[in-house]
Amino acid sequence: MRKSNDYILSLRPWSMSTFVAALLAVALASTMQEVLASFGTRFYFAGFVPAILIASLLGGAPAGIFATVISIPIVWWAFIPPYFAFEWPTPQDYDSFSTFVLASSLMICFSQLYREAIGLLRR
Repeated sequence: MRKSNDYILSLRPWSMSTFVAALLAVALASTMQEVLASFGTRFYFAGFVPAILIASLLGGAPAGIFATVISIPIVWWAFIPPYFAFEWPTPQDYDSFSTFVLASSLMICFSQLYREAIGLLRR
């Protein structure tokens, strides 16, 4: 466990590597979501929740917010019908977006608190 905490603290929140890690996490989540969608599931943001958590743990709040912000248009464009088009969202889509933003905000806050707690314990 100690080595994973050392790795988490070695990445600085505003560094390019944290944003690249967040982008890779979202790309992997998009692939995972496409696999889930091919089985007929309609959980639009299910694959992106772990990506937000990983990005937030690795890069802190800036990377988590970045991952959240880029996830929403990807889901809206690729996974919500009509596919590959930006149509005006339905009330159900707004509910999905707001639930995702709320869950992402909580994960980002708790991940940031975890990073700060590790830093305090390290000192």
